[in-house]
Amino acid sequence: MSTKVTLPGRDTIPAPDAQQARDGDRALAVLRRHVTADFLDLIVDLERSTGCWLVDLRTGRPHLDMMGYYGSSPLGHNHPGLVADPRFDAEVLAAARGKPSNPDFATLIQARFVETFLRVLGDPEMPYLFFIDGGALAVENALKVAFDYKTRRNAERGIATRGWRVLHLQHAFHGRSGYTMSVTNTGAKHTWAFPQFDWPRIPSPAVDRMQDWDTPGLTTEEQAAVAAAEAAFARHPDEIACVLAEPIQCEGGDRHLRAPFLRALQELCERHDALFVLDEVQTGAGVTGHPWAYRALGLAPDLVAFGKKTQVCGVMGGRRVRDLPDNAFVLPGRLSSTWGGNILDMLRATRILEIYEHDRLLDNAAAMGERFLAGLRACAERWPGLLSAPRGRGLLCAVDVTDRRRRDHLVSLAWQRHGALFLGCGERTLRFRPPLSVTADDVDAALSVLRDLCPEVESGVGD
Repeated sequence: MSTKVTLPGRDTIPAPDAQQARDGDRALAVLRRHVTADFLDLIVDLERSTGCWLVDLRTGRPHLDMMGYYGSSPLGHNHPGLVADPRFDAEVLAAARGKPSNPDFATLIQARFVETFLRVLGDPEMPYLFFIDGGALAVENALKVAFDYKTRRNAERGIATRGWRVLHLQHAFHGRSGYTMSVTNTGAKHTWAFPQFDWPRIPSPAVDRMQDWDTPGLTTEEQAAVAAAEAAFARHPDEIACVLAEPIQCEGGDRHLRAPFLRALQELCERHDALFVLDEVQTGAGVTGHPWAYRALGLAPDLVAFGKKTQVCGVMGGRRVRDLPDNAFVLPGRLSSTWGGNILDMLRATRILEIYEHDRLLDNAAAMGERFLAGLRACAERWPGLLSAPRGRGLLCAVDVTDRRRRDHLVSLAWQRHGALFLGCGERTLRFRPPLSVTADDVDAALSVLRDLCPEVESGVGD
């Protein structure tokens, strides 16, 4: 006889039977034995998970999910707009039967996705789109556009130099593929013993105090970083194809780069005829309360790499790229891949973006982000010996913990005691990545867990 498990704020669901539990344990054992991954101690119940609540198939226990599949989940689990429409189910089934090569074989699904993407997230100054599977490959293809651009521009001026260098920042994470290995530097585990290019790297003057974000002019640290960038351009004349930056260095510790500094880098690019490239794989698709973080910062990038919440990864390009009529976006075969994204992802992404519009989820991201940030500030004021620098743009919320050991202990306790999925990043930062559909109850539940654990973690009890 089945029992009932209550999800906070949700309807009851039947607990799994004994066979499901055994199947779940076996599945986790098989995966851990053969697959290179870091599996959590749960099996996702794809049918019964809902919103910010992830259900373990083996136990029927709901877990408060503030990881959001590492920020890639735009609507959480089983949003009504994705599960309550038989017509959409039929479209998914039809698309799932095959996998067209999108760059060469047109479908209505891809065209509808492009139109919806441009309407909800598009920038009229950036009309080019290239799709591929994976955020790192999105960044990598943005770099290829920049290499192509700089080398062709040099040739136009009679300069034989190849534009093959990427100026990038410390504390950056751009992926683990061939080119991106040379610009990712958040930890040796990502890059040690793998070949890398000797590309110029400058300091990353993040400002965590939100009250300082809008201060005019450049800080001393920002001035030094811009000077380092100037020196790199002087040291490698005509070789730097682009400046690559994340508006918020998420993996690096939710490190916020200020608009004046990023605008200074953009102006450097314009002066030296290099492209200004932003990696918005983690910061894009509405999570900041804006379609893209660069919009909130008043920037004008030439290329934007996207992924995660967009479901389909890729590059959006334009502005000075259009100065070359034969740029890499328009030359046949210059950029391509077999799949060019995934048609099933495009179908799902189209519906997700329609839900963004219908439910005004960018507004919700802004409002719930303010609620989350207010709660983090209150916690930092109450436990100043443990928490500091609460910060956020929209739902990209974070707070620093005294040290890595206490941060990791807090994450562990959240899981063990409350079944809550929290996420660390950088040296000692605790970050939260709920979906854009997150509710006030969800936010309050996460803050309640944090408040429950802070006294114990601050005092060192249970270390």
